[in-house]
Amino acid sequence: MKIMENIDELIQKVKKTEHGFINILKEAENFKNSHSIEDCLSISKKLFSSGIHQARALGTFILGFIASESNESLNFLKESVSKDGDWRVQEILAKSFDRYCSDIGYKNALPIIRVWLSDKNPNVRRAVTEGLRIWTGRDYFRDHPDVAVTLLSKLKDDDSDYVRKSVGNALKDISKKHKDLIKSEIETWEISNTKIKQTYKHASKFLT
Repeated sequence: MKIMENIDELIQKVKKTEHGFINILKEAENFKNSHSIEDCLSISKKLFSSGIHQARALGTFILGFIASESNESLNFLKESVSKDGDWRVQEILAKSFDRYCSDIGYKNALPIIRVWLSDKNPNVRRAVTEGLRIWTGRDYFRDHPDVAVTLLSKLKDDDSDYVRKSVGNALKDISKKHKDLIKSEIETWEISNTKIKQTYKHASKFLT
């Protein structure tokens, strides 16, 4: 298939990107706009098998673009991309999950958001907490900040330092416009718990 013959050309394009991801995002968008969902899924899986992190990043972006139309793509993000060891790929996983939520609507995405937040893989949980920042800048959560706070606060004592930091920073973001809401939430936390204390430290930064 011609599309597979061009995979090396795609990789060479994105391989040149050493900092940031804008060029990779543009390549992903161009590819998605000119190919079928089936081709996008197929090429993404091929790209994700590459040892070059920029290629896997490109595949992750493409999957994010088609996830709202392909359950297989969403599952691949959750089950495979989340296991990638490169932090840059994990950043793009977060952006891709947010793209999925935006495409179907954040209110409609609530069931999937809850599923991902309860996943055993910390990279899956963080894809939500980090990807949706700033939460109250997103549709639905803009009008329902309490829902965002409730969802995030459930992970205040998460086993992963990586996730707790993201949760605390996300709550800190919300506190800029909803100070009283965050204050009333974190005042109920048992900060003698060292895990919760770390989240509290980040969440309360603009309250002290």
